[in-house]
Amino acid sequence: MMKTVSLIMVIVFLTMIIGCAAHVHTVGDGARGGDMTEARQWYILFGLIPLNEVDTKELSGGAENYEIKTEQSALDIVMNIFTGMISVYSRTVTVTK
Repeated sequence: MMKTVSLIMVIVFLTMIIGCAAHVHTVGDGARGGDMTEARQWYILFGLIPLNEVDTKELSGGAENYEIKTEQSALDIVMNIFTGMISVYSRTVTVTK
């Protein structure tokens, strides 16, 4: 019984971590389809200095209506466990048209 409760608590905790780190921006009328393009934004010094620039307008391919979602995906969290030791972190930027 205790193992089941612990497992449920871990699953809820992980779900909350992933859900809390997402930002969604709507451009125009928003996404109308499922065409998605992803890029990874890298930061150093615990997120203070960006290492690269993700151009969401370029990712949209000239579309007038799209949605931008910036989040720490599950893959980012796993990668950040290792890269965080040298203060390098990433976030995933997804543009949906």
